[in-house]
Amino acid sequence: MKKGKRYTEVAKLVDSSAIYDADKAVELAIATSKAKFDETIELHAKLGVNGKLADQQVRGTVVLPNGTGKKVRVLVIAKGNAADLAVKAGADYVGAEDMIAKIQGNWTDFDVCITTPDMMGFVGRVAKVLGPKGLMPNIKSGTVTTDVTKAINDVKAGKVEYRLDKQNIVHVIIGKASFGAEKLTQNLHAVMDAIIKSKPASAKGIYLKSLSLASTMGPGIKFTYKV
Repeated sequence: MKKGKRYTEVAKLVDSSAIYDADKAVELAIATSKAKFDETIELHAKLGVNGKLADQQVRGTVVLPNGTGKKVRVLVIAKGNAADLAVKAGADYVGAEDMIAKIQGNWTDFDVCITTPDMMGFVGRVAKVLGPKGLMPNIKSGTVTTDVTKAINDVKAGKVEYRLDKQNIVHVIIGKASFGAEKLTQNLHAVMDAIIKSKPASAKGIYLKSLSLASTMGPGIKFTYKV
């Protein structure tokens, strides 16, 4: 695929054969963010695990110390007191069967769906809509909980989920280019530390096989991370 002129110019700032240290990689990710909008910086981590095995799954959440820079729209599916608490905590949408009906009509104008355990039977009805979009509530990600206030606060504060894809790669946002090197580096360390702590006991050999950072429109920047 032919690359645009802007991409070609910023790509000259990066030596594609080099493996930088983490701090330099962050600096280059910012330097290659030259679009007319505030580009997102994302981490891509190829892990030495076999995601097809149940005991080698890598999945978890981490609250970025400096947030994501993104306004997160939160849907809470709950009833009674939990619904009242969700409204007070600043959820963007709160409801029960009415929200299930909207989702059945393919409404997914939200970024995170949180629900209480007693509502999972209802939420299961729309799993085929939410699942493919990565919106299905899950206990491991903290989105199925009795403490909706904490779940909403964490998400609004910058909680991100990381999980393996089919190629055993984790893709996770670490912030916006406008954050600057210090804040992005702090976020990167938080994510990397969480991924390292999630190493399955059964995983053998090199765990962090390859790491790279990239802005929305920029080239990949390979880096190494000292554990």
